[in-house]
Amino acid sequence: MSEAPLEGLEAFVTVARLRSFSAAATRLSMSPSAVSQAVRTLERRLGVALFHRTTRSVSLTEAGEAYLARVGPALQELTAAAAAIGENAAEPSGLLRLNVPRSAYMIVLQPILTEFLERYPAVDIDVVVDGARADIVEGGYDAGIRFGDLIQKDMIAVPVGPSISAFIVASPDYLARFGTPQHPRDLLQHRLIAFRPTNTGQVEKWEFEKDGEKLVLPGTGRLTCNDLAALTQAALDGLGVSYLINGHIDGLLKQGKLARLLEDWSPPLAGFHIYFADRRHVAPKLRAFIDFLKSRKWAAPSNLDAYFRAKSG
Repeated sequence: MSEAPLEGLEAFVTVARLRSFSAAATRLSMSPSAVSQAVRTLERRLGVALFHRTTRSVSLTEAGEAYLARVGPALQELTAAAAAIGENAAEPSGLLRLNVPRSAYMIVLQPILTEFLERYPAVDIDVVVDGARADIVEGGYDAGIRFGDLIQKDMIAVPVGPSISAFIVASPDYLARFGTPQHPRDLLQHRLIAFRPTNTGQVEKWEFEKDGEKLVLPGTGRLTCNDLAALTQAALDGLGVSYLINGHIDGLLKQGKLARLLEDWSPPLAGFHIYFADRRHVAPKLRAFIDFLKSRKWAAPSNLDAYFRAKSG
């Protein structure tokens, strides 16, 4: 066979998983026409059509489904092998792809990106801000950042970022008009700003705890949104009381634009973790990034190698 037997495999697998030639082109840093040509070349070589194509959708043929089942895992192993070979490189390099929710970007990534990119000039970072619980392996990400209790059990998860607690906040203008709640039950008489995560579609409940007493409120209100920035802005605009987390709102509290309520009722939360597939080899770029996060003196194990030894033991 004159043509390289592996030519077009990465393009095929990426299109198959994303169900889109344009999305695959973005993922692979190629033009859509180049991705399409690579797949057509592969189809000619195999002698079968791998995709059903219409102007609105892309789906696998029966032959394409069978081919993906065979070559998908093999391509993943080849990628892992290439990453393992690169572990001896003197300097971390390459593109680091991360999938994070907006809160993780604002609280964990935004404060450190400038310094990290200056320290590691050979590493580029591609961040996808995504509220859904993405499959980072299928999506081709090196790692994701989520709250620890939302991460699949088959992932390695390393705690990062500051300690996280629930913050009940409202603007001074709102409190002047409607009064300050003294007990969580008082919130039932207030205008609440609710949060509905995209990944669940369910309005988040508000949890409280003090001296062994636990309360859970439904969290529904006159305004509901699925975006952290919008939730914060609504509180600033005096539309009601919000249930947020510390980190990105600390400056607003110091400036007096928001006031914290029921502080002694606010429980600690699971906190952010960076997570990735449980593999023997971790790419230098990812290892450097995790070690850098740990160096921020956040309350978490600071030695990644020790963490791996503990996991393997």
